Order: sequence, then structure tokens, then C-alpha cells
Amino acid sequence: MCPSANKNSAAPKNPVLLTGNLQADTKKIHADFGNSCDLIVNTMTYGKPSYAIATVYISDLVKDMTLDSISEELSAFKLDNARLRSDTFFEQIRRAIAKVRAPRSGSDFDTLYMELLDGNTVFIVEGNAEYFSLETSSDEGRAITEPTSQTIIKGPKDAFTEDINKNTFLIRSRIRNEALRVESVTLGTVTHTKIRMLFINGIAKASIVDDIRKRLSEIVYDGILDSGYIEALFKTDVYSIFPTSLNSERPDSVSAALLEGRIAIIVSGSPYVITVPAIFSDFMQASEDYYQSFYIATFIRILRYAALLLTLLVPALFVALTTFHQEIVPTPLLISIAAQREGAPFPAFLEVLTMELAFEIIREAGIRMPRAIGPAISIVGALVLGQAAVEAGLITGLVVIIVSVTAISSFAIANYSMSNAIRLLRFAFIIIAAGMGLYGISMGLILLVLHLCKVKSAGVPYLTPIAPWVKGENKDTLLLYPLWALKKRPGFTSAGASDKTSGPAPLSPVFRGKQELN
Repeated sequence: MCPSANKNSAAPKNPVLLTGNLQADTKKIHADFGNSCDLIVNTMTYGKPSYAIATVYISDLVKDMTLDSISEELSAFKLDNARLRSDTFFEQIRRAIAKVRAPRSGSDFDTLYMELLDGNTVFIVEGNAEYFSLETSSDEGRAITEPTSQTIIKGPKDAFTEDINKNTFLIRSRIRNEALRVESVTLGTVTHTKIRMLFINGIAKASIVDDIRKRLSEIVYDGILDSGYIEALFKTDVYSIFPTSLNSERPDSVSAALLEGRIAIIVSGSPYVITVPAIFSDFMQASEDYYQSFYIATFIRILRYAALLLTLLVPALFVALTTFHQEIVPTPLLISIAAQREGAPFPAFLEVLTMELAFEIIREAGIRMPRAIGPAISIVGALVLGQAAVEAGLITGLVVIIVSVTAISSFAIANYSMSNAIRLLRFAFIIIAAGMGLYGISMGLILLVLHLCKVKSAGVPYLTPIAPWVKGENKDTLLLYPLWALKKRPGFTSAGASDKTSGPAPLSPVFRGKQELN
């Protein structure tokens, strides 16, 4: 079993213990589950005088093949009455069942129910106020497929699934080292969702590991249904629009983050794994950058940053220039704009704002529509709407071009969460530009940079290593140096083994002690 990062998270304050009366205990289980039709309780007796044992499981959660092998062991079991003086029936039956898999034991109903809901089979023996269980959970679920939201041309094609065990396997198969630590915690007072925290011992900073462990332990919520719940609940800058944790469906990206000293959080039921800390430059990178020439990767990164600026500022600059600062616009272009706007019923601000909102509606409709018709609706809707608006004289052609450039640029941002943040900020800049022109845009940019300097992710400044400036750690931000030059791990996440040519460093005495406690 995985060590628990928060051993008291699911432990009841006043646990109700088993009584040792088989009939009373099984009756309580039936009652607490509301006599659910998928709760199965089978009772078998052995020997004279008879010894009874109850097999309890939830039929929809167990694996049939494993359950069949357990049934065969129970049917073939023969009670050794001669050994009952020195060995109980409970121990005999547990040893017989242990031939299938290693059993776990407990004595209270809350942990027993968690075993059942995990898909395990529980055995209760008459006269014993203790149960033991075997892992029989079904491994049915979505197969490992290609990523759907983080597609690449060159690189691994496998992606995480909703199965927490498969996701752990995908990381373990890449980082084949005993220093990889996996800690388990259960969150959600109703859902009891399994969470796993992964880090590489000797590379990850102890302070960051302790901080994430503490914040996970402080989460109290009734249901954790996706990794997005964890991102929202342990975020420190709760009012910041920018994401402070990176989610990925690619095992290679998460493995690379672990090798840099970051912490990965896997949530059962979610195909996206969280990595923290995450700085601003992480959201502008893709795993494919490291699988091709660093010249090409650097060029593409510059394009991404340019696309971010275009998405954020182009509509606002158009509104500001046409409304307040016509003298800045070259005369031929100004004449062309004036000719197009002659007879336009709305000011530039309303034109841009209306078209931006219309495009966002079309994009959202295309995402929510069935996959077979979604792309067609979004493409046809944008073309028809733009062409019809221009022909009707409601919108100028230049506004359609500006909105189209902005929309295409937003798709070039590597991370979807960051793209959403920039898309929303775009509307704020449009409104500021309509009221204050270039002065408003300048003040907005200053406030934005100040806010980014304030934001932190797991205690790490968001704009690291630019602000604060960290000498020698800017080889993987805007520019990407060749792989042979990236021999140092980031100092703001790693500790001890900062050189990528060496393995994990030995544990410090303080860190070792905390590991032993967990």
C-alpha cells in the first residue's frame, strides 16, 4: 500500500467497531447500504461445531476472475480441528485465502465500508471482532490512448486515463528509480476520492513537498470529482485569473517535471495530472519542444509569446488608435479605415466588443456540439456571420480581420488554462482602451506585470527566473538552449542534486525523519 500523506484524513473520530456477532454485523452492513441490490453477502459454514464466515462485496466493483479464484479456495478449504487449540479458525481461513492475494485487516465499520467501495472483498468470521479483506477491484476502464488536448507530431503518444493505478504505472514505467515516492491521501467527505502525490526523493525540495502535503491535508470538501477541484481548493492566490498549477494528460511531461523537482498530484477519475510549482514560462512550453532541434523550438516559443501579445492587445490597440490617437496611424491606412467606417452605425468599441463576443459564442457552441457537427458549425458560423455583418454594413471588414487574427492567435498559446486567462483579460483591455486610449493600455500592462510579480505557486514567484532574476536559469524560458547545455535543474524547485548528470541526492536528516513518519 502507498504511504499516506494524511493518515487522519479519512479516519472517523469515533469509529463503530465490529461486535463479533456475524448476524448482527452483516445486518448492520445491509442496513447502512440501504439493502442495495449490488451488495452481496454470502455465508459459509465449516466443521462441527460449525464455524461461519461471511463473504461481503459489491458486485459491480469486483473483478469476476479474482472472485472466482477466491470462491474456489473457500470451497476447497478444509478445517483442521486438531489445530484449533493453538490456532483459531480465523487464522486458518485467512491463511487459506492469502494464497490468492495478501490480506488486509481492520476492526471498524468505516474502514470496512471503504474496502467495499474500493472494490475489495471483505471476510467476517463468527466470533471475531475483526475482518480481513482482499483486493479484488475491477480494472475495467478506458484504455490508454493518444492525448486529445495536447497533441504533438513527434514524441510519445500515450496519455493518462481516469484510472489512478494506470496513471501511476505510466509514470513509474518512465522513472524506474527507487527514489520516486508515492504518497496516498483520501479527500472528499462524501466521495472519498483517492489522491496520490508523487515526487523524487533527493531532488524535490523538502519545503515544497511539506507545503503541498499540508495544503492537501487541509482540504475539506464533500466531493472531489476531478483534478480541477484540487487546483481550485489549494490555490493560494484565489482571486488571480492566472493558473498556478500545470495540468497535463501527457506522462512524458509529468515525468520531466518530476525530474526537475516538481510534485505531481494524481486524482482518481481524472485524466489530467497536476504538477506544482508552475511558473509563467511553463504554460508557454510544450513537450515537443525537447524532441526537435532547439533552433526550431526557440522559434516556435517566440511565436507563442507573440501570439499571446496579439491576443491580449490587438483589439484594444485598434480601439485606442481609431478613437483617440488617429495621428499615430499612417495616413494611407487612416484614409482606408475612414472610408470603411463611413456610414458605420456603431463606434469602433462596440464593433470590436460585439464581434469578440460573437466569436466566443461560436467557439463555445462548436465545443459543446456533437463532435461530428461541431467543427462545421464553428467554421460555417464564423464565415457566414462575418460576411453577412460586413455586407449589411453593421461591421467593417477591418474589424473582422482583427477579430480573426486575435482568435487564431489564442489557439497558438500552448496551455488551455493560460489561453482562457488571456482571452478574458482581452475584454478588460478593450474596455480600458475605449475609456482611456493608449494611456489606459499602458496602465493596464503595468498593473498586470505587478500582479504577476505578486502571484506565487507553492511559494515560488510566478515570473521566476525573470523576476526575481536568477542567473544561469534562463536557458529554458523564452529561448531554449540545446539539451547538452541544460545540465542544471531549476534551483527554485530542486534541492541537493542540481546536476542532471547525477542521480537523486541522499536525504537530509530532517527530510528523512519526515519520510519515515509517513
